[in-house]
Amino acid sequence: MDEKTIIDGLIFYIGLIVLLTLHEFGHAWTAWRCGDDTAKLQGRVSLNPLVHIDPVGTVLLPLIMIFASPSVGRFLVGWAKPVPVNPYNLNNPRRDDILVTMAGPGMNLVLAALLVALARVGVLVHSDDMVELCLNWASLSLMLCFFNLIPIPPLDGSHVMRNVTNMSYETYNQLARFGFIAVIIVLQIPFVRQMLGVVTGGTLYLLMRLFGMA
Repeated sequence: MDEKTIIDGLIFYIGLIVLLTLHEFGHAWTAWRCGDDTAKLQGRVSLNPLVHIDPVGTVLLPLIMIFASPSVGRFLVGWAKPVPVNPYNLNNPRRDDILVTMAGPGMNLVLAALLVALARVGVLVHSDDMVELCLNWASLSLMLCFFNLIPIPPLDGSHVMRNVTNMSYETYNQLARFGFIAVIIVLQIPFVRQMLGVVTGGTLYLLMRLFGMA
């Protein structure tokens, strides 16, 4: 593995850490604003990456995906430590639980738009490096957005599914204990990876068109 590949991989990984931190901050802040201070009391309403790191989803899996091979490194997903939420503290448990859940992917979507806007600035100032970095991180943010919508515990999509099916919190928590194994298995399915790539690329294209980038 050459030096450029290593540097590119580390830059991608730094982007992942930043985006995951903001993703979890979105969950924690929204829960706090909806009446539950559980995450705030545990220090999770924070932009400090250390409080959000999950050993598997933030460290092990992403680094393997980055450095296993150059081709795998461009398909990068991960997750952070789930934000603790006590639904009984929420002002409107059913509605607010969905709001808290969607705050993470929503944050990634907003970040992707901001990054494309910065890429547009890079075009105006003729900085190819700025354009490339911003678009790569925007693509990664969108990948995280759609990846987290997969309905497998502990990913965000599973919380929405739990509300739709009226699954008990106890049952959900039992499933979530081993959910990361299912997530890793699902990521080995080519169709899943292809669909994530399609929706990520399509959304990035729409954002680029929105900001006047062909």
